[in-house]
Amino acid sequence: MPQTNPFHSLVPRKLTDSELARSIRLNIEAELDAINLYAAHLDATDNEEAKAILRHVMDEEREHAALFWQLIARLDPEQAQHDREASQKYRLITTGASHEEVEAVSEGGAEAAEVELPKRLTVGSLRK
Repeated sequence: MPQTNPFHSLVPRKLTDSELARSIRLNIEAELDAINLYAAHLDATDNEEAKAILRHVMDEEREHAALFWQLIARLDPEQAQHDREASQKYRLITTGASHEEVEAVSEGGAEAAEVELPKRLTVGSLRK
């Protein structure tokens, strides 16, 4: 597997936050690639010792990817805004909101925040 040259993005100055965010996105790509590689190795063996190590290392890669994603949100305010909107959109989509209601989130529409979600049954609500 080809390896990324760790010095390919060196510049004769410090990176701006925007440039650093671009570099961190490449780091996330590498972490996700490693997660997929380790998952394939897990699927390809019955060796429990190897599986234990692979699971541990894969979990570390997941943590790295999550940390990098949080860093990007700090370095790239536009990305952070998309993250906030995506959480709202996800909730609306999975509860059956219309396309218009979902897209209103991106447009800053107040109606998107006021969409009444269907009531979900929980164990606690069934006891009443």
